[in-house]
Amino acid sequence: MSYKIKLPVFEGPFDLLLFLIRKNEVDIYDIPIAEITRQYLQYLEMMQLLDLDIAGEFIEMVATLMLIKVRMLLPKPEVSLEEEIEDPRAQLVAQLLEYKQFKEASFSLGDLENRQRRYFSRAVPPVEIKAAGPEEDLFLEDASLFDLLTAFKKALDEMPKVTVHQVSVIRVTLEDQVRYIFRQIAERPYVLFREVCQPLQSKMELIVTFMAMLDLLRLQFLSAKQSDIFGEIRLVVLQPLSMEKYFELRDKEFFSEKSASKVVDSTSQM
Repeated sequence: MSYKIKLPVFEGPFDLLLFLIRKNEVDIYDIPIAEITRQYLQYLEMMQLLDLDIAGEFIEMVATLMLIKVRMLLPKPEVSLEEEIEDPRAQLVAQLLEYKQFKEASFSLGDLENRQRRYFSRAVPPVEIKAAGPEEDLFLEDASLFDLLTAFKKALDEMPKVTVHQVSVIRVTLEDQVRYIFRQIAERPYVLFREVCQPLQSKMELIVTFMAMLDLLRLQFLSAKQSDIFGEIRLVVLQPLSMEKYFELRDKEFFSEKSASKVVDSTSQM
């Protein structure tokens, strides 16, 4: 069965831009367009390398960034002192600020909903895994897709360079690496991202392992947490890890999507 890995949570082009602005510690009103565009394209290349299902909006944002970059390189027209030349970045900044405001509001509503659920919902039987230590409270930040991609790139860069005569064909499947992640976690409540990546011997293994990780996040076997922004990533167990359950959830989603696409096709033919 062949299919693309979908993003574990919705992360759009504005999320990536805001992530890069935070990562580079730059003023949102004074975005270094050339550098941000370069980094944006790097992340897009990584997403394509991993065969992620990329929305068209990401490609549109590349066009927007390139257009702004070109406009900023063009010679400025001569104007009188009273006239003001609009910064080519102004419209993008306004959209980013508006998006950031809505995103923060949705997070606040989500936190409120979670607090209410804790007080008023029925108790759910806990997953039988060993309790985490007192340092668990330090890992409170949810890691975004782009945090995960940053950690993946770091692991990729740290992979030992292979000389030509050492190259050999390595066959590895998504299911193999799901099993590998399960073994790495064993009966622990969590595993560090780097602990999963360090034993891997090839880039192919690392790429497929990262895809397996995204699949487990999407199917809610795991969640990704950080101690702080851009800090170390911890993969936390949300439910018992079982290959049988993994195949069940994955196949159920696959066939439900297939049925939905058939309904759409039959409707469009009417």
